[in-house]
Amino acid sequence: MTEHTKSKGRVVIAGGSGFLGLNLDEYLIERDYEVVILARNRPKRTGAWIFAEWDARSLGDWAETLDGACALVNLTGRTVDCIKTPDHCDEIIRSRVEATQVLGQAVRTVQNPPPVWVQMSTAHRYGDPPEVVCDEDSAFGLGLAPTVGQAWEEAFARAVLPEMRQVILRTSFVLGQSGGALPRLAKLARWGLGGKVGHGQQGISWLHEEDMNRLFARAITHDAMQGAYIATAPNPVSNTQFMKRLRKAVRMPIGLPAASWMVRIGAPLLMRTDPELALYGRYCKSRRLEDEGFEFTFPELDAAMRDLY
Repeated sequence: MTEHTKSKGRVVIAGGSGFLGLNLDEYLIERDYEVVILARNRPKRTGAWIFAEWDARSLGDWAETLDGACALVNLTGRTVDCIKTPDHCDEIIRSRVEATQVLGQAVRTVQNPPPVWVQMSTAHRYGDPPEVVCDEDSAFGLGLAPTVGQAWEEAFARAVLPEMRQVILRTSFVLGQSGGALPRLAKLARWGLGGKVGHGQQGISWLHEEDMNRLFARAITHDAMQGAYIATAPNPVSNTQFMKRLRKAVRMPIGLPAASWMVRIGAPLLMRTDPELALYGRYCKSRRLEDEGFEFTFPELDAAMRDLY
């Protein structure tokens, strides 16, 4: 933003130092917003954002950044890309709930709280149905991730001010080169290990990082946007099809499959992650975004992969 350009407003991004947060930071700054990152540690990348340290649990001077801001975006939460030990499970749910609670306390301390709060959630709320295509009205699933999603959204409902516009983005697998799971999958594919996982029919609901940023921006600026949305491209695919398109994108014709028993042994030992992240999945579409006429830049996976690789 040049010194002659007037800011469109200040956006406070809690948890703004991760993969999604840094992408959104840069996206908004390019569009003349002032961006404040709330995070435990200063981002390793440099940028034109303002950094405010917080512990995601207690009130502090960081709360002042919310006064007069045009939007609050909450992305805070421990990564689920880990081995699900009891301690990790506790951290996954507690990090989301406690951060949301303290943001609710903070907006009550300032004279001019943001008019809109955009809250991250997870498409994993719908569980791991083997074939059903889920939309916003579908039944929620069972297990750790749906339980975490429910607790996260319930904490948001308690924390948000009634007068704030409220948007929840139940986010699917965001595809980008700078973070998330895709770079590791691409590395496996380049090594010739990018075949189907398990039976290969588990659903992968995905979203290009550009469309993720566009959805965040739409939630911030579009007054008609209210309530919960599934943040996902309109064409989910099976694991078999996803890996096939990834191999094509990285130009590796061979992809050795991984049987379920191999993943259950190898994922925690070699990848330090939960095997169920690869063995299960879901097919999701957003009925609400379709009804509201949102046009994806990358509605098809082939085009998304070509853009990234």
